[in-house]
Amino acid sequence: MTFDAKQFLSTVSTSPGVYRMLDASGDTLYVGKAKRLKARLASYFRGQLNAKTQAMVGRIADVQVTVTRSETEALLLEQTLIKELRPPYNILLRDDKSYPFIFVSDRHPYPALEYKRARQRRGDGRYLGPYPSSGAVRESLALMQKIFRIRNCEDSVFAHRSRPCLQYQIQRCSAPCVDYISAEDYQRDVEHAVMCLEGKSEHVTQELTASMEAASQALDFEEAARFRDQIQQLRQLQQRQFVDTESGNADIFALAQRPGALGISVLSVRDGRLLGARHHMPKNDLDLTPELLLTEVVSQYYLGQPHNIPNEVITSHPLEDADLLADALSQHAGKRIRVTSQVRGHRAQWQHLAMTNAEQQLASQLANQSQLSERFSALQQALGLDETPQRLECFDISHSHGEATVASCVVFDQQGPRKSDYRHFRIEGVAAGDDYAAMQQALTRRLKRIKNGEAIPPDVLIVDGGKGQLNMAREVLSTLEINSITLLGVAKGTTRKAGLESVFLDTPETPVPLDPASPALHLIQHIRDESHRFAIAGHRAQRDKARRTSTLQEIPSVGPKRRRELLRFFGGLQGVQKASRAELARVPGISEALAESIYRALHG
Repeated sequence: MTFDAKQFLSTVSTSPGVYRMLDASGDTLYVGKAKRLKARLASYFRGQLNAKTQAMVGRIADVQVTVTRSETEALLLEQTLIKELRPPYNILLRDDKSYPFIFVSDRHPYPALEYKRARQRRGDGRYLGPYPSSGAVRESLALMQKIFRIRNCEDSVFAHRSRPCLQYQIQRCSAPCVDYISAEDYQRDVEHAVMCLEGKSEHVTQELTASMEAASQALDFEEAARFRDQIQQLRQLQQRQFVDTESGNADIFALAQRPGALGISVLSVRDGRLLGARHHMPKNDLDLTPELLLTEVVSQYYLGQPHNIPNEVITSHPLEDADLLADALSQHAGKRIRVTSQVRGHRAQWQHLAMTNAEQQLASQLANQSQLSERFSALQQALGLDETPQRLECFDISHSHGEATVASCVVFDQQGPRKSDYRHFRIEGVAAGDDYAAMQQALTRRLKRIKNGEAIPPDVLIVDGGKGQLNMAREVLSTLEINSITLLGVAKGTTRKAGLESVFLDTPETPVPLDPASPALHLIQHIRDESHRFAIAGHRAQRDKARRTSTLQEIPSVGPKRRRELLRFFGGLQGVQKASRAELARVPGISEALAESIYRALHG
């Protein structure tokens, strides 16, 4: 039975709430929330949708609606339902069972700080975390044991000790197993360790300072010395944490996206110290924008799973409904939470680091062997080739208004990018901004080496730049009488949006129809983007080198030693340029004749 959207929309509420889209079997396809349910749901049936959303809407057999009192309440309910139902079209993160915790028992008089992989349901103690990685947990445990001498042995070992172990000898444990410390003092050390793990090390330092002064006044100098040592260790820890990043408790979310692949990295910073990173590769089945996608991820990360929410959540892209999400997180955590993408100083460094991690994880995903093999096979079918191509080369041009024009040649094989075969071509002797002539020069230089047997020929040659560049490449191949290479041109769409490119085989009259979700198109986009990146990197290096080059380097008979003497004598190039002929001749190693040559070169 076809879903009657018109009838449904005529009765749906305009209040905030949550909606569930169901298929013919009654299974949930998608869960969403809305400030105005009617307007949001109408957009699925009346608006222009992308292909993936249309496919989902085509499967809808029913829509169930839950009205809430506020949009914040709707957001909280949405994440509860997503975790419970795990709909196929929602962004789904891994379950929290895979995250490590630190556990402190409430039942043992001398509890240890324990590593736990999963949170137990019974209320037998406190769980700190989750932490981004097991390494972050073990590092934190080692620090707390060193500063507060908390035991790390199993309960069964603890119960049968008759004398202190090696950990006591190296001052990593206070030996509660043989009553070398009272239960009250040990619990105080445990509380201080927990406070430090929660980012309250400054408060612990203040308490220890007060205890040290009290012990000193009571003439208990041994106890005062122990507090002093703990304070010094905490101060050293704080200095190491704050020297570069100052203080702060934040989670940083960064999203990197390329055609066919998506990566999100979450960095955790507590008390100014980076604890580690967690990486997610969710599916974007509805082609959401980065802003919407990150909003979904952050919501589910905190509201759908038991995470401790820090004071600040930093994102690489501005979130949709950032204020609403901040209110929901604040309500959920019982404290004020700030959600922002506009940061400076050390927070901007964290944001940049998270973005670097996301890009790195995405590159690793794209280099996955099975995925590459699928893309190469798809390219063979799309181009109608007899065999799967083994080697692709892509060319691109980069310059700044004609300055420092550089061409790039990027090579992919079935192992991924073959960076040892990447090449830059400095373009010379062409009019500034003439990309066609620049492409002709780069291709001619490359293809001549291939024809002479000095380089490996590609199976497919890709040129970025549209029909004009494709015609130029075809002309070079024809001139050099090379017929064994398949030629491919890539032109950006009118909106320059990924997935809307036009691909041409050999001539502009033979377009290759490729679906935006095609693995073949993803491979072409990947090598095109890599060629573009490599061209820009080469151009910037060439441009910066040219701008840094001293005019003294262009003067005959003025080598490195004389340049050094000139710059040292006058304090820099500006001083050399202001000097008269007589002053130039005073420099050691500079004759009057050479001084004249230098003066003429500098002053035209």
